[in-house]
Amino acid sequence: MGAIFSSFVDQTWFIPSPPLTETTLPDQSGKVHIITGGYAGVGYALTSLLYTCNATVYIAGRSSSKAETAIAAINNEVRKSDGRIEVLQLDLADLESVRRAVGVFLGREGRLDVLVNNAGIMATPRWRESVQGHELQIGTNCLGPFLLTQLLLPLLQKTALVVPTGSVRVAWAASLVIDISAPSGGVVLDAGGAPKVHATSGINYGQSKSGNVMLAAEMVRRCGGEGVVSFAFNPGHLRMELQRHSNFLQKAMGYPAKLGAYTELFAGWSSEITLEKNGAYVIPWGRIGTYNSALRKAVLSKEQGGDGTAERFLEWCERETREYM
Repeated sequence: MGAIFSSFVDQTWFIPSPPLTETTLPDQSGKVHIITGGYAGVGYALTSLLYTCNATVYIAGRSSSKAETAIAAINNEVRKSDGRIEVLQLDLADLESVRRAVGVFLGREGRLDVLVNNAGIMATPRWRESVQGHELQIGTNCLGPFLLTQLLLPLLQKTALVVPTGSVRVAWAASLVIDISAPSGGVVLDAGGAPKVHATSGINYGQSKSGNVMLAAEMVRRCGGEGVVSFAFNPGHLRMELQRHSNFLQKAMGYPAKLGAYTELFAGWSSEITLEKNGAYVIPWGRIGTYNSALRKAVLSKEQGGDGTAERFLEWCERETREYM
């Protein structure tokens, strides 16, 4: 309990100033990025920061109208940029939609520098399901991003061959809830290898965020030698649209979304994140952190002294997405 409280304090109060901002980010001309949920909250703020530095940013999400509104607002805020902001329509709760979106992107671009799996949902009723029939939070927060990443992996690997070492990255959105409301070990798998649907939406949300930590680590194990850096991050406790199902106190305690964007900026673009730090866990507003011991054990394979949960969770993700590959 003491370790959990310490983690909560470290990631919620007395947080150091962000080490990387739009004023210190190198020029992003010619680089291509995808940010899921890039038209709202922390995703919107990150899109604006990157566009300020001349990046090409695809904001991927369900609502084209919200994306167009966000682009107009960013263009109004950022008066001078040589970058581009493009819309990529995608519903992470529908695996077929993910496949279509990747097809569209690959038809337009020949490189991908950073993929930020930023979008997610929280506190949804436990009976709600994704299009393919999975509990909605595990489907949207884990399966959708997993498929998106797998379909884009060949392009990420191709890009890594021609850019500075360690600069091609995949970021997976976790949360402080992995330490305070997820089940012990992060993800509980049933006898068939599927994640258990828990009694409350809060536990299911924590499980989905722990699942992203596992997917980040498993990507390192499987693709770490191919130049693509993979890691999970806690953006911080923020005020944003993601919390539309949360109570008043939870919303009122949050920080501005832009601070969360600085966490993501550090994770995706800081020179401190090297191949040697592949698999690191990033905490607010741009630091290398860690998470609870039970999740650390679950992330490790049995050969590494862990219990192999992450490996089995990834295998479940592979089975559930195979027909969309």
